[in-house]
Amino acid sequence: MSALVVAALALVIYTYAGYPVIAALLARARPLPLPTPSRPPAFEPTVSVCLSIHNGAAFIESKLESLLALDYPAEKLEFLIFSDGSTDDTNQLVAAYARRDPRVRLLTSELRQGKPTALNQLCAAARGEVLLMTDVRQPLSRGAARALVEVLADPEVGCVSGNLELQGEAASGAYWRYEKFLRASEARTGSMVGVSGSIYAIRKADFPELPPDVILDDMWVPLRCSLRRKRVVFCERAVAYDVAFDDDKEFTRKVRTLAGNYQLLARMPELMWPFAGHGWFQMLSHKVLRLLCPWALLVLLAASWVGGFALPPSSPSEQLVLQSLAVGQLAFYLVAFAGPVAGRFGRLARTFVVLNAAALVGLWRFARGEQQVTW
Repeated sequence: MSALVVAALALVIYTYAGYPVIAALLARARPLPLPTPSRPPAFEPTVSVCLSIHNGAAFIESKLESLLALDYPAEKLEFLIFSDGSTDDTNQLVAAYARRDPRVRLLTSELRQGKPTALNQLCAAARGEVLLMTDVRQPLSRGAARALVEVLADPEVGCVSGNLELQGEAASGAYWRYEKFLRASEARTGSMVGVSGSIYAIRKADFPELPPDVILDDMWVPLRCSLRRKRVVFCERAVAYDVAFDDDKEFTRKVRTLAGNYQLLARMPELMWPFAGHGWFQMLSHKVLRLLCPWALLVLLAASWVGGFALPPSSPSEQLVLQSLAVGQLAFYLVAFAGPVAGRFGRLARTFVVLNAAALVGLWRFARGEQQVTW
């Protein structure tokens, strides 16, 4: 029992604390440089801003205003909107903008096909050398396009993620800040394993065709770049703004994300081969071990309770340690159940439990083929 407890505890601690510390130390000890803001003549390729949307009438006008205000040469920008089976006023609102500005182009599908199919069609229709991928809900900072493009001036960079900033008091916002810190550390040491789907850029020539049923396009695309030994990096200056979800909505989103992680590992097992491309160590530590952590937590709880209270002790000190761990875990889960009632720590504990529970549900949905590609 003691060996199980040690192994499970070590896995959880390494995944959520040890690996981020290692990534940060490596980023400080041997960082890889990124392109600095260019001086004239600037690197200014043509850019196609690609947006797939389903029933986004509530957000599309503010989104388009944000895109039209981008600080980038107007003649080098186009805005492609793919309306995926929308049944609200999305098409009419986009069409009104297209009549006023010929750079806005509306593509439509009567049937809802899902984001991968929409992105494939957007890529085929794009005229730009660079694709700037974004979602409807998040407005972009004025300098986002220029900041992303400047990073792509480096031919070793295959894909660049922008900086999603979440506003609000939900604990998912604190988790996202932790996640961004980790991603930025990974980018400085080599390559990230994912990007923010709300803001990232890639050369059109590097954009892979997406399988129509792939769940996580914002991991499929950068991981394909990594397998071709191109870096996936983070650009803090390119910002998209959103609101942090509460735990109920975050649970649904994370179930989808984690089901997608299982799908990626099944479709691209070469990701775990150390010599296949950039980022295998990051993939193992950042993504794969998080899928194992819920099981480690269950083993830790069961082994510490059985070893501390049910089996004859091998020594009084060992029994005391196991009992303390068992009671401590119970207290942690009670605080997580209380959530906001228990203050900031309660909110963080609840988010941690929600994320790990989502991994179990995500595995169930992936195994049964129940996770839908449509969003």
